[in-house]
Amino acid sequence: MAFNEIQQIKQILQDKKHVLIVFRQNSNNDTIASAVALSLFLEKMKKQVDIVSAGFVLPKSLKFLSKAEEIKPNFSFLQKFILTVDIKQTGLQELSYDLKDEKLRIFITPQNGFLTRDNIHTAQSDFKYEIIFVIDTPDLEALGPIYDNNTELFYKRPIIDLDHNLANEQFGQINIIESTATSTAEVIFNFIHELGNEYLDEQIATALLTGIIANTRSFKTADIKPQTLNIASKLISLGANRDYIVQNLYRTKSISTLKLWGQALSHLQHDSSLGLVWTTITREDFTRSGSQENELKDIIDELIGNSPEAKMILLLHEPLNTENKEILGTLTCEKQFDALILIKQFNPTGNKKQVNFKIEGKSLTEAETEVIECIKKNVV
Repeated sequence: MAFNEIQQIKQILQDKKHVLIVFRQNSNNDTIASAVALSLFLEKMKKQVDIVSAGFVLPKSLKFLSKAEEIKPNFSFLQKFILTVDIKQTGLQELSYDLKDEKLRIFITPQNGFLTRDNIHTAQSDFKYEIIFVIDTPDLEALGPIYDNNTELFYKRPIIDLDHNLANEQFGQINIIESTATSTAEVIFNFIHELGNEYLDEQIATALLTGIIANTRSFKTADIKPQTLNIASKLISLGANRDYIVQNLYRTKSISTLKLWGQALSHLQHDSSLGLVWTTITREDFTRSGSQENELKDIIDELIGNSPEAKMILLLHEPLNTENKEILGTLTCEKQFDALILIKQFNPTGNKKQVNFKIEGKSLTEAETEVIECIKKNVV
């Protein structure tokens, strides 16, 4: 990490009070844990921090992390509307308001004379946030409605882009992309270590180790490097409890998740020539198991952890809360493949390791056939 980048960030942060952390839709446990760690760190620097991700639902396995339940699915407010009334000549006798038919009415009674439109001025306050950290996100469009509906915010505020994926488009004023890191949590650790190592504590260490364990499947992935183990050792020495993290991530599955896992196994298929394992989940599977879509993250983790011979893992499911005919999918690949290329015709979002995508106007069976054929065509 370049020294001048850290100096620039220190300078930017120096006079900033309100900080925003955002990350892509359909994030993973590493992303979430990294956002929590960064937030806890910035709060120790006396900053007011919000974490926002479009449509966010916290996985049950991460509820043990401090501050994780404070992550918001959308903005509460970004700017204030200011109504200024000049009462220099009239004075003020009474002020009241009411709310009727979703319309706010403000009643002003002057002491002398009367008020006109010329006495009233409107304005909008500046944006609430003064600096934005975007983590584990390839481009701003991947933020979904958070960016689409608030583009002016992202144009007017400095952006710090932190990621470990080469697919990152480096859209920030400052971009820290560490492609040799195994997780975003490693990038955040290095960032904190350079910017304010004295603030590292047990809570921050726990969040960071959670991200590393989640993204390396408890240090089982092929891209583990000595630096990863060295960072993990430092985090444990700061108080992060590996066994406690593993217990929460992998050993506290709800009955509904276990039932959904059973449904996924009953539909499991394998193409050994491709190294592809895939399964499908119907709306009826969700109903029978009493589960929700956010529990699919656990199913993907289970498929990855229990399919050591698989090079690609595909999960397709019917969404619960829509009447539209559409299928949602997640494809996870080992490093020799690029998930973005394998299913590029479906406009996936994510990175080369894991992508999410949508197929409209198809049944689950039709989508399954189409995606498998697409993968076969693009595997070189």
